[in-house]
Amino acid sequence: MRASAEGCETVHRILSYVNKEKRYFIPAMGALLLGIFLDMFNPYFLKLIIDRVIIAGESALLTKALAGFLAVTFGRVILGYLKEYGFDYGGQKVAVHLQADLFAHLQGLSFDFFDRTNTGELMSRLKDDVDQIRAAFTYVIMLSVENVIYFVSTTAILFALNWKLSLVALLLMPFIARIALRLEKEVGEICERISDQGAKINTTAQENIAGVRVVKAFGREQYEYRKFLQQNQENYGYKLKRARIWGRYFPQIEFLTNLSVILVTVVGGALVIGDDLSVGTLVAFSNYVTMLIWPMRMSGWLMNDLAEGLASVTKINQLFAAVPTVQEPAVPTILHDFKGHLVFDHVSYLRDGQVILEDISFEAPPGSTIAIMGVTGAGKTSLVNLIGRYYDYTSGAIYLDGVEIRKLPLQLLRRQVAMVMQDTFLFSATIEENIRFGGDDTLTREELEEALEQAALAEFIAELPQGLATVIGERGIGLSGGQKQRLALARALVKKSPILILDDATSNLDLETEYRIQQALEMLRGRTKIIIAHRISAVKNADEILILEQGRIVERGTHQQLLAFGKRYATIYRDQFQGIKTPEVKPYAY
Repeated sequence: MRASAEGCETVHRILSYVNKEKRYFIPAMGALLLGIFLDMFNPYFLKLIIDRVIIAGESALLTKALAGFLAVTFGRVILGYLKEYGFDYGGQKVAVHLQADLFAHLQGLSFDFFDRTNTGELMSRLKDDVDQIRAAFTYVIMLSVENVIYFVSTTAILFALNWKLSLVALLLMPFIARIALRLEKEVGEICERISDQGAKINTTAQENIAGVRVVKAFGREQYEYRKFLQQNQENYGYKLKRARIWGRYFPQIEFLTNLSVILVTVVGGALVIGDDLSVGTLVAFSNYVTMLIWPMRMSGWLMNDLAEGLASVTKINQLFAAVPTVQEPAVPTILHDFKGHLVFDHVSYLRDGQVILEDISFEAPPGSTIAIMGVTGAGKTSLVNLIGRYYDYTSGAIYLDGVEIRKLPLQLLRRQVAMVMQDTFLFSATIEENIRFGGDDTLTREELEEALEQAALAEFIAELPQGLATVIGERGIGLSGGQKQRLALARALVKKSPILILDDATSNLDLETEYRIQQALEMLRGRTKIIIAHRISAVKNADEILILEQGRIVERGTHQQLLAFGKRYATIYRDQFQGIKTPEVKPYAY
């Protein structure tokens, strides 16, 4: 059996689940063993009927032998049910534990892991690979144990019946075992490729379905179909290769097992003719040989399924081996009353060796508003992502209320930050559920309605037939961009955290709605606000405006100060208010 070193940790994990659910597996194993024990009696009863009832004429034994057959049959039915139920139910519980632990592990990984890992691949690991492992560690292992016990038990009985004929029966078994091992090795290698390709197909399908409106808008249905067809063809090719491997080895196993039966029949017949063996013993021997051969025939199927399971174990273990790059502090500092005093002290951030932010320093006192502007790619979103430690800065330090954020427990730190992200994500749930997602169990109806007013949502929701109970589609399909942004803003407002980050959160709003929201935000006196925006109207009332360029602060000040400088900010102001009378500013040459 090929055991992957990479999968050892996951195997141990699965075995711990099996141990946890032993109340199902132990009775099932007991039923399996007892069922095998009963099976050993059927050929014996057949031997009695032939040798002593039919040939010797002891008709009184017929009733006892038939009663034995009947008892074994009913016993096997009951024990078979207990065995299948125990292993299947226990296997499902193991799969539940594995999926839950894997999901919890994924939840603990940092943003950069999800930046480089496709959603389709993760879905494949959580569903398909877990199902393969469940089958391998319940169905396959159950049958493997059963087959080994059958093999050992029947071998012992065969030697007790006739050792010469037993040697004939076992003559070809080493060759069958060698073929089965070669089959497992080759199938195992191709199964890993099939698992990888299955993840690619899931990723392609997931991306296409999620972006189906973009696909249709650009008339790219045929292009996407061809891309999916290509992935499917590659998957077909790998599975065809597996079928060829299977077709090459399994007939050899079939041939050798059938040849073993022929040899036993020929040699056994000669022994019967020579009066060295009774007819009943030969018939019983043939039945025991069938019990011996059946595990060898099944070895090919089991090796195939086991190879798929081991390939999935390797893939799952790769996920468990991933560690968050943002780590909890070794000796955490606990604060109980946060004010929202934020300080960036010469902060730099590199990603994959590339400078994203360099020497960023500013201070945001409690209740202040800091606005950040800059062209696309200037580093604005990266800057605010450092505040909640979604990514870790490379050098310098960020302080929250005088404590470096790396010394604060992650959950405690992130509870102090409410964020409206640039890419608005809403869940397929009711409007109320989406908004309450940002709060906690103590959120009152009054607080929820206050957030709706602040996000300029009250009128929109009042017009809906089902109001807050309205179910929105996947990712907010059916809502306008502005409505989604306002829902995301309300979700952030109910969090009641001392720091509120708005990453281009009003870009899709009309000027009137934006003005209403700005007025409401200015009333949030106790919350420190970090606002990323491209509109002058969204940042002009900030206590300080930072202009970023290539990851550096190239200009800073209040609205009036930056206009007086006559540089970048003033140029942006002039471009946005062309045709409107503005203060005299000098053009700035970049």
